[in-house]
Amino acid sequence: QVQLVESGGGLLQAGDSLGLSCAASGRTFRTVSWFRQAPGKEREFVASITMSGGTTDYADSVKGRATISRDSAKNTVYLQMNNLKPEDTAVYYCAASPLVGRYYSAAQYGYWGQGTQVTVSS
Repeated sequence: QVQLVESGGGLLQAGDSLGLSCAASGRTFRTVSWFRQAPGKEREFVASITMSGGTTDYADSVKGRATISRDSAKNTVYLQMNNLKPEDTAVYYCAASPLVGRYYSAAQYGYWGQGTQVTVSS
């Protein structure tokens, strides 16, 4: 059974830091990404990492504030975001692909976690 289980998130204040984790099980994934979806908006790419080489990629909106990392032995990916802003408020999803690549569209991922709410107050 393939599972992606996110943890972290919650209610935070502007300027706070956020730590999310995504634990994958059931199959081997080669690219794991974070997406987020705010109310009334489309799901958008946040960051991605390749599980073998550790190559990272970030959306412009979080570049310089976010760090994605992985623990391959634990099959877990982490997202650290600093200096949170109210516009970071969204449900954050972990997404995974068995392929290696730069995939920025949600449609390119077949495996998703259940999502975790992040709310940033001003």
